Amino acid sequence: MAADLAELQSMIEDALPGASVEVLDEGGGDHLRAVVAAPQFDGLTTIDQHRLVRAAVQTRMDDGTIHALSITTSLPAAG
Repeated sequence: MAADLAELQSMIEDALPGASVEVLDEGGGDHLRAVVAAPQFDGLTTIDQHRLVRAAVQTRMDDGTIHALSITTSLPAAG
């Protein structure tokens, strides 16, 4: 079953208000990449940043919708 990319994007945005989120299908509908820039990442290690993103979509990991998730995180660009 292919993941609903818009749903996953919304799940991450809800968990990290103000984040810029892009969710991409890297193959088969269940191998995904999340690219997230969020102010909540300030002061966190990369691992802790990834944990926040993974926690936001954990229900889809648990139900098998997402088989593999590659995560790229950053702070928002200064504007």
